[in-house]
Amino acid sequence: MNTNLLNHCNRLIEEKGIQVIDLKSIDLTGRLHHISLPVRKGILEKLMSEGVGFDASSYGFSKVENSDMVQIPDLSTAVIDLFRDAPTLSFYSTVHLTDEKRSPFPQDGRYMAKKVEKLLQEYTDADKSMWGPEFEFYIFSKVKYDTRTASSYYELEHAEEFHKNAYHAANPFDVYDDFRDEACRLLNQVGVDVKYHHHEVGERGQQEIETYFSDLLTTADNIVTSKYVLMNYARRENLFITFMPKPMYQQAGNGMHVHLYLTKNGKNAFYEKGKYANLNDQARYFMGGILKHGAALSAFTNPSTNSYKRLVPGFEAPVVLTYGQGNRASAIRIPKYINNPDETRFEYRPPDATANPYLCLSAILLAGIDGVVNKIDPETEGFGPSEKLDMSDKNRDKLSFLPRNLDEALDALELDNEFLKRGGVFTDQLIKQWMKIKHEEISAIGTMPHPFEFKMYFNL
Repeated sequence: MNTNLLNHCNRLIEEKGIQVIDLKSIDLTGRLHHISLPVRKGILEKLMSEGVGFDASSYGFSKVENSDMVQIPDLSTAVIDLFRDAPTLSFYSTVHLTDEKRSPFPQDGRYMAKKVEKLLQEYTDADKSMWGPEFEFYIFSKVKYDTRTASSYYELEHAEEFHKNAYHAANPFDVYDDFRDEACRLLNQVGVDVKYHHHEVGERGQQEIETYFSDLLTTADNIVTSKYVLMNYARRENLFITFMPKPMYQQAGNGMHVHLYLTKNGKNAFYEKGKYANLNDQARYFMGGILKHGAALSAFTNPSTNSYKRLVPGFEAPVVLTYGQGNRASAIRIPKYINNPDETRFEYRPPDATANPYLCLSAILLAGIDGVVNKIDPETEGFGPSEKLDMSDKNRDKLSFLPRNLDEALDALELDNEFLKRGGVFTDQLIKQWMKIKHEEISAIGTMPHPFEFKMYFNL
C-alpha cells in the first residue's frame, strides 16, 4: 500500500467533506459500472486490505457458480465526481480473486494493460507507449428507440441546420461550440488533458474532441472518463450523446482513431531522419505487426455489429490494411504535418468507442510488439506505402481488406490469436468468452426483423 497516496486521499476526504466513496470499473464488453460506499472512519484502509465483493458473472467475467470477486481501488486515480449531488471521491478499481493473496484477476483490463507495458520493455527498444485518442460523437436534442415483438424503431432529432462542408464549421452552423468548451473544461477538471475540439464532418451534429498523449493505462482510463463526463454533462443539458459508430444512414460515422508512438528514456523511439516519413525500423516493424494482425485486431478494436456500417468506402473510414502519409483511406495514416521529432507517430484509424479500451489498446500494442519481434516489414508484406489508394478492379487482389462484418472479425481472431497470448496477457479463456458474447450479439441482431426489411419485402 502506498502510504503517501493513502494519506493524500484521506486528506481529500477531510478537506472536501467527502461523503461517498465510488468505485468504478468496466465489464468485459466495456460498459461502465460502479458501487458506492458511505464514508466512515478508516474506509480506504479497509478497502485496500479487503476490497469490496461483487458478482463477476454480471460483468461477463465468470460463470455464476464461480463469480465471487473483489474490487480494490487504485488510489492514484482519485478524482472528485462532478455529477453526484453528495461530495463523492471516485476511483477506478482493479479486480481481484478471492484467494488468500487477493491475486489479480487475469481478465481485468487494467491488469492486462500493466502486463503488456512490461512486455514492451522486454521485447522492444522502448520503455513506454504513448497514445492520443480522438473522440468522435453526435449530439442529439431528442432520442427515441425501442424494440418489441411487433415494433422496432429509432428517432433522432438535432438542433443543427443542414450544412455542407461541416468539418470545422463555424457559427451560426456550429451550434454546440459552447457545449464543447464547457465539456473540455470539465474534462480538464478531472485530469483529461484536451488538445482541441471542433465540429466534425457529419452534418447532423457530429463533434470531435482530441486529447494529449498519455501512457496506455492512463489513456484507457481517460477514454472511460471522457465518455462518462460527456454523457453526464449532456444529460444535465437535456441533450443526448452517442459514440455509436454509425448512428445515421448516409452520414459520417464515429471513430476513435488513436495516435501512437513509443519512447525510450523520454525520447521518441520511432524517429530517424531521412527514412520514409522519418520513421525508423522499429516503427516500421511495429506498423507491420498491426497491419499483419489487423483483421484479428478488429474483433477488439471494432467489436460491434454497428462498427462495420462505419467501415465502408466513401466516408473517410478505412477499409484496407495499408499505410501511407496523409492517407485517410488507409488503416494507418502517418501525419504529414508533423515536423517535431518528439511527435513522430502514426495514427491507427479503424477503432471506435464501442471497444473496451483496455483490451483494444493492449491488443494493438501486442500486435506491434509481435511486428518488432518478428521484423514484419509492412512494405515487404504488401501493405504499402500508399499515398493514394488504388481500389480499381486490377489492383483489388493485391489489397488486404479489413473484415466486412463482426462475423469475419471473429473468424480472423479464431485463426490468428497467438500474438495476443504473449506473456499471458490475453488468455484462452478470455478469448473464448469474448467470442461467445459477440456471437450471441450477432445472433440476436441477425434474427431480428429490421425496419428496412419492411420497406423492401412487406408488399413483395
